[in-house]
Amino acid sequence: MDLSLSRSPLFNLQHYFSQKKYTHSDTATTFGFQFKRSSNGSSFICPHLSYGVRANSAQISGQSKKTAVAPSNKTGGLSGGRQKYSAKQVTKTDNRRNSSSRRKKRGEKESAVTGRTGYGYWRLFNVEIPFEMDPGKDDFSLHDPLMDAIALALSCRASRLPRNAFTLVRKSLDARKEPKFVYTIDIDVKSFMESESDASNILSVLKPAPGKYEFSSFPRAAMDIVTRLVNTGAICSDAEEFDKRSVSENPSKPPSDDSDSSPGRRYQGKRAKVIVVGSGPAGLFAALTLVETGVEVTLLERGQPVEVRGRHIGALMARKILNPNSNLCYGEGGAGTWSDGKLTTRIGKNSSSVQTVLATLVRFGAPPQILVDGKPHIGTDKLVRILQNLRHHLESHGAKILFGTKMEDLEITAGRVTGVRVSGVDKTSVDCEVLEADAVVLGVGHSARDVYEKLISHNVAMTAKPFAVGFRVEHPQELINELQYHRFASEVQKGKGRLPVADYKLAADGSSLETEETDANDGRSRGCFSFCMCPGGQVVLTSTNPAELCINGMSFSRRSSRWANAALVVSVDSSDFSAFGYQSGPLAGVAFQKGIEQEAAIRGGGNFVVPVQTVTDFLDDRLSEAALPTSSYRLGVRAASLHDLLPSNLTNSLKNALLNFERQLPGFIDKRGLLHGVETRTSAPVRIERDEESFESISLPGLYPIGEGAGHAGGIVSAAVDGMRVGLALSKAFSDNVLLHEVVLEA
Repeated sequence: MDLSLSRSPLFNLQHYFSQKKYTHSDTATTFGFQFKRSSNGSSFICPHLSYGVRANSAQISGQSKKTAVAPSNKTGGLSGGRQKYSAKQVTKTDNRRNSSSRRKKRGEKESAVTGRTGYGYWRLFNVEIPFEMDPGKDDFSLHDPLMDAIALALSCRASRLPRNAFTLVRKSLDARKEPKFVYTIDIDVKSFMESESDASNILSVLKPAPGKYEFSSFPRAAMDIVTRLVNTGAICSDAEEFDKRSVSENPSKPPSDDSDSSPGRRYQGKRAKVIVVGSGPAGLFAALTLVETGVEVTLLERGQPVEVRGRHIGALMARKILNPNSNLCYGEGGAGTWSDGKLTTRIGKNSSSVQTVLATLVRFGAPPQILVDGKPHIGTDKLVRILQNLRHHLESHGAKILFGTKMEDLEITAGRVTGVRVSGVDKTSVDCEVLEADAVVLGVGHSARDVYEKLISHNVAMTAKPFAVGFRVEHPQELINELQYHRFASEVQKGKGRLPVADYKLAADGSSLETEETDANDGRSRGCFSFCMCPGGQVVLTSTNPAELCINGMSFSRRSSRWANAALVVSVDSSDFSAFGYQSGPLAGVAFQKGIEQEAAIRGGGNFVVPVQTVTDFLDDRLSEAALPTSSYRLGVRAASLHDLLPSNLTNSLKNALLNFERQLPGFIDKRGLLHGVETRTSAPVRIERDEESFESISLPGLYPIGEGAGHAGGIVSAAVDGMRVGLALSKAFSDNVLLHEVVLEA
């Protein structure tokens, strides 16, 4: 069926696709349509689209005022003469003749549409909308251009599509060539068929195809951890109700006089007690999961509540006063609170555990669009409110939260952890208080080096883990916008426009380029990459000791600053530490970090001033003596030689990576690009070994290491997933409830 573009209600989208360059022939297929180039312009052919014209009457529909004839006599029999019939009569007879066949075909189509298992859900991938036609990055509605594109995929008019049957799953920006937004859409078959009489025919064009169409018998809506646990029927969000249920299930067992009479899970006749050390994402999600299942939780945090922590960080930025226990690393929310608030993860956003974490953040105040945004981001300013809401929820469900409380040591009895020794960070007394527990969950983050040393003293199994070191590279944000968006760069408008503030993700290793970065000394290939890119952000201090200088990046939710920064780092592992003069062992990586940070502090001149060098001077091995580009770092910068701060083989790898980055993103090497030293805490330098199923330390029973600090996660989301999984495993260990044991959180 050949339709003219000028007559199509979807002219703009069709024109967009008809202008695409085709490499194999002059014909291409997009969304089920066949597009052709002709001498007098573009046209497209849709093999399924009927625009309301039934196939059985297609031949007569064009004869609007003519009649069809069939051989017959006056009594209806066939004769040598010709009897005239109206088109309506012919259609009626034809429909009657083929009704049985159509019913059979309709049944087959309905069966195919619903996957032969009843109603379900079709997922459409890679639905593209050109930037010029999309409302922009902040719009997550089923807008008209999107419905038109879906109509193209289904070979029907957009007016036939009931919007209540469609759900936006993902919206991402693809800026590799001309900017365009790419959508993932779910179709609720039941809702569609209830609202559209010809739904079976419309949806019959869908066939499972990887990366294009996918069918599921069950809904895939994200569900937060609280709702997931409550929906099992095994636990109640209300602890009192839970306790009543527990008593009713065991009426013959009276409460013991010496047992804890408070509601919650019972373990060996008493309510199970768990101490969670650290209130980063891993610790918070572990505590939340445990509290929801009725476990008595005490949450320890050496830092301060987020609102107090904010004042301490303000004093650092304004007056260079560093609080060693309340800063950009320590405090409620962990190091990720004063960072970019990125919620991307290597686990994969389609993972049910990742979706559970995102939905939980929404439950406590995160913007709902993080569930569908291709690159979800919250920002420091919004993380504050989320953390406060989560804290109040934990406390209202019985959790005891102790801020300004440092774990001095583990309490170990008969080879098993039975609690912790704690002290107040502001107290001058050396006396420690012992807190008893059935298990200790350790989520202290990657900067708690004193905790690593305590674990070594107890012979806890630990190994040195690979991580990455390097610098923060900063450019004017307008430059990055131009490099990524070209003629559309003006659409960013400091985060207020239709395009998101431009970012980048660059790598120079075997997985992304044809050549690897090879160490000139040992012939090893080294991965070099950008890390934790902060568009519209600023460089911030993450030191916890004045003698050791390290930095990170952060952004607020709008990402409206004049700068873009990212870590430019090279991977290192245990073999490097001994080669650079550090003793082997689990803490060799920690010593390596300290050595680099101390040298950076010296080259900055002290007082938290950061040593800097332009990208071009770094490549040429010369000090930046001319006027330096402006920097977002608020505590001061000083021109210094960064090209010889790291071991030479690492520096050479970074130089080669910069040249590769320039090929990937022409213009990246620019005199306005400024390197800041140093970025060393990209991830934990150790891994605390644990059992893969129980998550318990393989060498010290009762200890459960979690999150990034234990070497089992990297970033906000993966740390939260890890904490949630460990919390659930512990809840199951303290319960014989079958329904709870059926809850599964994938890695």
